[in-house]
Amino acid sequence: MNQVWFQPALRPESGTALSPRERAIRVPGGQGCVFAVSAGDALRITDPEGLQGGLLYALAGTFAPVEPGEAPDLAALLDGIGGGAAARTALAAGGIGPSDLAGLVILDGETTAGAAWEGIAARDSLCLLAAPGAAMAPEAQNPPTELHLAIRPKASIVGQAPPPLAPPLQDLRVAAATARAYTVKAGQYIQIIDVDGRQCADFLAFDAAELAQGREFGLDATTTHTLMGTSSPKPGLHAKYFDARMVPLVEVVQDTVGRHDTFMLACSAKYYEDMGYPGHSNCTDNFNAVLAPHGIDARKGWPAINFFYNTIPGTNDRIDMDEPWSRPGDYVLLRALTDLVCATSSCADDIDPANGWCPTDIHVRVYDAACAFPHGMSHRMTPDSEPRLTRETGFHPRTAALTRKIEDYRGFWLPSSFSSAGPIEEYWACRERAVVLDLSALRKFEVIGPDAEALMQRALTRDVRKLAVGQIVYAAMCYEHGGMIDDGTLFRLGPNNFRWICGDVYCGLWLRQLAERNGLKAWVKDSTDQLHNLSVQGPRSRDIFAPLLVTPPHQPSLSELKWFRFTVGRLAGVPVVVSRTGYTGELGYEVWCHPSQAIAVWDAIMEAGAPHGLTPAGLAALDMLRIEAGLVFADYEFCDQTDPFEAGIGFAVAAAKADPYIGKEALDRRRAAPHRRLVGLDIAGNEAVGHGDPVYAGRAQVGVVTSAVKSPILRKTIALARLDIAAAERGGPVEIGKLDGHQKRLAATIVPFPHYDPEKTRVRAEAAALASPPPASASDTVATAGIPA
Repeated sequence: MNQVWFQPALRPESGTALSPRERAIRVPGGQGCVFAVSAGDALRITDPEGLQGGLLYALAGTFAPVEPGEAPDLAALLDGIGGGAAARTALAAGGIGPSDLAGLVILDGETTAGAAWEGIAARDSLCLLAAPGAAMAPEAQNPPTELHLAIRPKASIVGQAPPPLAPPLQDLRVAAATARAYTVKAGQYIQIIDVDGRQCADFLAFDAAELAQGREFGLDATTTHTLMGTSSPKPGLHAKYFDARMVPLVEVVQDTVGRHDTFMLACSAKYYEDMGYPGHSNCTDNFNAVLAPHGIDARKGWPAINFFYNTIPGTNDRIDMDEPWSRPGDYVLLRALTDLVCATSSCADDIDPANGWCPTDIHVRVYDAACAFPHGMSHRMTPDSEPRLTRETGFHPRTAALTRKIEDYRGFWLPSSFSSAGPIEEYWACRERAVVLDLSALRKFEVIGPDAEALMQRALTRDVRKLAVGQIVYAAMCYEHGGMIDDGTLFRLGPNNFRWICGDVYCGLWLRQLAERNGLKAWVKDSTDQLHNLSVQGPRSRDIFAPLLVTPPHQPSLSELKWFRFTVGRLAGVPVVVSRTGYTGELGYEVWCHPSQAIAVWDAIMEAGAPHGLTPAGLAALDMLRIEAGLVFADYEFCDQTDPFEAGIGFAVAAAKADPYIGKEALDRRRAAPHRRLVGLDIAGNEAVGHGDPVYAGRAQVGVVTSAVKSPILRKTIALARLDIAAAERGGPVEIGKLDGHQKRLAATIVPFPHYDPEKTRVRAEAAALASPPPASASDTVATAGIPA
């Protein structure tokens, strides 16, 4: 069960809260969730995307008119939905069987986006909310999507901790402006919860065995910074906090906030005395009091790990701070790596924004080592969205067996490189043979309905009306001012059927809002969790796929599949969609399947690719490949402050498109009077260059490096850079500023991009196989992807 509490966002026009504090539960499509209500609790169940059915089960009389027979039999339903076994266990723990609950169809599956059901509980009850739906076939567009449940309790829940993640071994309340000490065994989990939000929780941990011998070894932030290479460890490969011996004491398993402090001391008496508040309660004195029974010497200031404390490296060599990012119920989950003596405080600071000006309680729970909680960071689509932890792709069991170098990429665990090769070898495998990459983190949205074409025509910079069924087009999605929301590829599956594949989950919400504003009858359904994809790239990719893919007579075969086209078929008996697309500058394909069948697809491709030297590749190699090919990346080459022309993808803006679209007027102005241009740079020497490095012409900064790489095939450092139009003349000399931008300069020359295969001969190749990679080229040809502008 994914249950959180949240404080709803404020209405921008009034500055007042949407509602009192609520308990929020997200029920993923195709799954169910058990929850409890009390008499008088108000429920609101929302279908944010539309066309999703909803079933609510409760004790008879809880919600009128809940009567037996109005919904499918619950016992049968639990056999067919995700989480059914867990739901049975949760109900049994409350002494309830499936036959004890009556069902109600609250959403019939024919609803518009945002449709909601509301009810008030007439009695206490355990309930089950289901978002039924079968797995989506890759060529279909009917993904089961999530329902949102908000429970507004009759009684205030201020100060109440959220439901535990598992039965806790210890359940401790740390009252505002106090501290508590507790012991934890190796392997056990420590959950530190911000009950009401915006409250700092300082944390100390000591090796219990060493304390028993009179030696004090506790968490050391400086050692941790050095070993982990981060300001604060996050779930993943670099997730541990160390002591001064370089011995890890705790590992971060889950984090729903992501912003903490590891530089400042816990607040002390001196801080308040200097501010004019002598005698003020403080975390250091509170720690000294609770740790004394454990033989730990008092200190004037404790160098704690300050969870939820929002410190910011600011200008003028300052460390600034503001209110915490944490919301009610946010938490950090740690795993003890040895027996520990721990202490947690609820910070006493009420004289500045550190705790939102009002200290509140912290809650600590300790769980058994057998719980085996998944690792993950919290991701939110918008600031008021519920958190969703990093998840695994359908291919994760295979990739995780081949590497420990796995990173959180846009909310999914993806490999950065593999243990058997490494980024350079993986790079060359793509240029010379073939690689397979897990790119399931791409967001997929099914756009359907009679006005689907009209919606995408208004949303994208390309002329969608020219797109044929079976064709794909690369396009940009912009705001009214011309700044980019995202780039992506649009698949046309039918006359009124599209699939938008992009990087930002916000695109779905934006499209739904656009449809509502324009009165368009179109639905935008998130199918990201129903479609996972492998990218097979390289000159031998066609040879690998050819014997695998079977297509029906009315669909193109692999040999007939042109660039920026897709086909439907079966691979190793698994239904798939295969597109001739990629992100490497090489001939390549992407195969899309349901995650439940991902292992079969991976195994078949790897077996077929073995004679061709097929190699798994990670994100590090992919970054080298895409920079050489001049392919843009969000928050590097583009953002909401850059337009497609400045991002180097002006070809994706249809100059002759007559229909209005979002950002058209701004883009017409920007096309006529460009201010900045994306260019290629050849950099002298072998010094490292990276994203954000300033570019100078003399003393003046004229631009910034967006991406850079030491190119293996070109044997030099190359970069993409966004320069002022006056300084972007081809062949012109510029300098990359290092240190403060002036003390160290690296000579560079403006060149065309892409640096590699500018004529796109590799991706367009129709031969059965490609020879070795082409030599470096200086051509400035930029091929349009997909249909003509």
